[in-house]
Amino acid sequence: MITEDMTMKRIEEAIGLQHAGDGDGARHRFAEIWEGITPDGDPFHRCVLAHSMADLQKDPRDELTWDLRAWEAAGAVTDDRAEQHDASLAIRGFYPSLHLNLAADHHKLGDDDRARAHLAQAQQYVDALGDDGYGQGIRSALQRLAAELGIEQGRAETRNLG
Repeated sequence: MITEDMTMKRIEEAIGLQHAGDGDGARHRFAEIWEGITPDGDPFHRCVLAHSMADLQKDPRDELTWDLRAWEAAGAVTDDRAEQHDASLAIRGFYPSLHLNLAADHHKLGDDDRARAHLAQAQQYVDALGDDGYGQGIRSALQRLAAELGIEQGRAETRNLG
């Protein structure tokens, strides 16, 4: 018997609010859920929630904080855990978007060296993206950010993220 993941259901409901344009409602719901899943809750839940919560932040420093939480949680997610949510998911496929967001955050904050480093990391995982609308959207966003950072298409410098 498969047990319904009630935490994921609540996260998806909050994402629904976000997509419907109710940013305040989504932020409030995410914050409530976050309190129940940190510090040691399911890393898949933490990754998905933090990734979505980052997009709702008005201050780029807060956005970076949430994107870092998502990236850190992803490091503890296994493919088996991701597949429990959706059989087509592999954690490797999360990294292009996670690193893209971190690169964009650092660029907004004026730290283009870190932005370039995360962009290079994102490029290392592009092969995990599907040839669908989502994958194409991430690839396009990576190309736009590379252009903003003055990086030739298809080339991103690898730098230490530390």
